[in-house]
Amino acid sequence: MYEDIRSNKIKTGVIISIFTIVITLIIYYICMAFDFGPVSIVIALIFSITASFASYYNSDKIVLSMSGARPATKEENQKLVNILDALVVSAGLSVTPQLYVIEDSQPNAFATGRNPEHSVICVTTGLLEKLDYYELEGVIGHELAHIVNYDIRLSAVVTVMVGFVVMLSDMFSRTFFYGGRRSNRDNDNGGNAIFMLIGLIFLILAPIFGQLAKLAISRRREFLADATSAKFTRNPDGLISALTKICNDPNELGTANKSTAHMYIASPFRDEKITRSSIWSTHPSLDERVEALRNLK
Repeated sequence: MYEDIRSNKIKTGVIISIFTIVITLIIYYICMAFDFGPVSIVIALIFSITASFASYYNSDKIVLSMSGARPATKEENQKLVNILDALVVSAGLSVTPQLYVIEDSQPNAFATGRNPEHSVICVTTGLLEKLDYYELEGVIGHELAHIVNYDIRLSAVVTVMVGFVVMLSDMFSRTFFYGGRRSNRDNDNGGNAIFMLIGLIFLILAPIFGQLAKLAISRRREFLADATSAKFTRNPDGLISALTKICNDPNELGTANKSTAHMYIASPFRDEKITRSSIWSTHPSLDERVEALRNLK
């Protein structure tokens, strides 16, 4: 487990470095297009470093905002609070993650944050309504495992940074295609064709980069979190039953999107039924996860 934690910290550093380089290049090209001259690289570096720090320290808030989550209350969610408190002791954590709730009928959950001291577990109301005590315990144990293993840092950073890169790439391409048309009218299109080509390249590469970055959140992390949950709860059957209910529930998760889908315990999209995972899957298949959990017995 300690090796996995160290690996996740290294991956986070690598992804932040790549993100900083990509953002620097995008902003640099934009600045050069507007003839900012040598100061372009300074502007690009300041912008990219600021964006990196902002993404790192605010990734959990951004993800929660994207998901439409609200803080859970002890009065409304006593069972959830009790389960988490007990599992925190089993996990050996000195802090208790914050609890958030999404108003949605699909049973699902995710964890986010940059470390155990700044961590959040978020569940849907559908999860609270449709799972019994031991099933809910298995799911919370799974999300707590992501926190203990520092999966949350890697996942949240990837989500925010990839989204930011895609947004900038889109803005970049739109700016230069518009600029190209305008320059054609002004008969001053000397460098715009090159910038338009660069914009097109970034527009094509940004989604690919995003997908590859999400693959850094290895499906092995889900297997490890499942196994760690079974260790915390000493009851793999609870998680097996929970995963079966979650994956077979027909409801769509209204607040889900492609950038956050990999964070959930199971895919929130009901058109992504898979019987066997591939290298492009965000999650292992239900059959694979159940088989792995049964092998722990």
